This record gives sequence, C-alpha cells and structure tokens, in this order.
Amino acid sequence: MSEAPKKQLIIFTRLPCPGRNKTRLIPALGEAGATHFHDRLTRHTLSLARNFCKSDPDIQLIVRLDGGFSEEGQEWLGKCDIRAQGEGDLGERLDRAVNEAFLDGVRQVVVIGTDCPELDERILGEAFVALLEHPLVFGPACDGGYYLVGLSAPFPAVFQNIDWGGPEVLRQSLAAAPGACLLESLPDVDVPDDLPAAMIALGPASTFRFTG
Repeated sequence: MSEAPKKQLIIFTRLPCPGRNKTRLIPALGEAGATHFHDRLTRHTLSLARNFCKSDPDIQLIVRLDGGFSEEGQEWLGKCDIRAQGEGDLGERLDRAVNEAFLDGVRQVVVIGTDCPELDERILGEAFVALLEHPLVFGPACDGGYYLVGLSAPFPAVFQNIDWGGPEVLRQSLAAAPGACLLESLPDVDVPDDLPAAMIALGPASTFRFTG
C-alpha cells in the first residue's frame, strides 16, 4: 500500500462553456473569446503547477472542476487527477476539497485558482514553506480577494460567511484567522482593464480579438 502524499496542490477551475466563463470579460472578448481566455488561463496554471510539482515528489496535483465531471475534465485537459468540486457556494466547495485532502492524510494543502497569470513557482514554494510555521497562508489579490490559500490543518471558519466575489473576501477571511501568513499581492483577471497585463504574463499565445 502506497504512502499518502504529504502535500497537495489543488487547482480550482470551471469546465469551458460559452456564456459561463469570465462573464465580466464578455463585453470585451465576446462569449467565445472569454471562454477561450479561460481555457488559456487554466492551461497556463496547470502547466505551472505540473512544473512545480516535478521539483517535489511529495506533492500531489489535483484539479477540482466546477460545471462538469472528471470525465469531461479529462477530455478537456488530458491525463491528470480531476475531481468534481461538488455542490454549494465557493466556500463550501473549498472547505470540501481541503477536508478531503486532510482525511486522506495530507499534511499541507495549497489551493489556487486560474485567474492570476503572474503566479509563479517561487510563490508556490513560499506558500508551502510558510505552512511549516503557520496554520494558514494567503496570496492576496489586488482586488481584495486572494489567488492562493494554504492550510496545514482544517480551518472551516475561513470559508464561512464570506461575500465571495466582492472586495472584502480577504479581509473577512483574515478576521477568522488573524495569524495567517500573507504572501505578496498579485493582480488577477476579472474585468477588461485587467487584460493587457494578463496577456503579457501569458505570453504570445494569449492574443485575443476585442469585440469593442
């Protein structure tokens, strides 16, 4: 019987579906363009995570999918460990993913989304190192949310009573965990004004046609 992984890196993403992905970018990119951009962000993040995990055999990489099942995720992203996020708001889904990891014997869990193309391997490494001394670590996003959350034990309070999608997400989360470690702040991609910097971070393959 193989030993349980000591660490887990989880990517939260959504199955591509025009009209449901990056909806605040639709005025600039159109439905198909916004979905294509979401696909590009997810593939960029998955590539980053895979490269990072190669450096540490103790890390298990999992993709948690919203809007579909693992089979659909495999058709989209290829061979990787893909699991459904399940029902509930974002907090319930995050808490479920984290709890399942700890029930499997994992000691450190880091969860990231796909909306922060400036996230890199150095920051992922810093998150896992921080968890050696802190029960919680957050990567603050410039819009008031966070692009990363890491835990060394279950902490359901940080996922409860949060106004998800608003500017107070990080502040509300820290109110439940005042001793959390904070990484550097990074921009994420939510509105058209965020696109130029995101395209630079993603590279040449991220050129999109604006609908005006």
